[in-house]
Amino acid sequence: METPTEVVPTHPESHSSGKLIVLTGPSGVGKGTLLKRLRLQHPDLYLSISATTRQPRPGEVDGQHYYFLDRTAFEAMAAEGDLLEWAEYAGNYYGTPRKPVEAQIQAGCTVILEIELEGARQVAQTFPQAHRIFIAPPSPETLEQRLRERGQDDEATIERRLKRAQAELAAIAEFDQQIVNDDLNTAVTALESAIFGPAAP
Repeated sequence: METPTEVVPTHPESHSSGKLIVLTGPSGVGKGTLLKRLRLQHPDLYLSISATTRQPRPGEVDGQHYYFLDRTAFEAMAAEGDLLEWAEYAGNYYGTPRKPVEAQIQAGCTVILEIELEGARQVAQTFPQAHRIFIAPPSPETLEQRLRERGQDDEATIERRLKRAQAELAAIAEFDQQIVNDDLNTAVTALESAIFGPAAP
């Protein structure tokens, strides 16, 4: 079994090599759309790949869509500190392996980790040098409208997502930065500046 990976130190050299950006926000706020637009402009951005104990779906490739693990292997990684964050949903584990993220950062890459609020809180403890950004809707009413317009969820699911969104929005102050996704182009520019600085091309 591999030995646990040491935490990347927070001295200046580690910051100059690469960085970890944590992106959080309520379901329906448009995180995925923002990331797609940003990656068109910056294809070198590295999206962190999660590990999971669920079975692969048709077309999913290990190491590309997820790292597919059995429960024993996943629990061993959690116990050894090899996960930046993890949780259990619907009977399966999901988490972010530390080593691939650290390898990309040490290679000078900017790593994007799109996760839920609880995962972001864990990363604040396991990787405190991460820059955490919260994507917020212009208003709770706008978020509800977007959830309904995308037509993916039944009424009970929408109500559950809206209730969770209240708790997520209440945690905005925990983050280093917040971006309101009102106008998509404006939000993409703001996210680009947050990651690369105001002078980003």
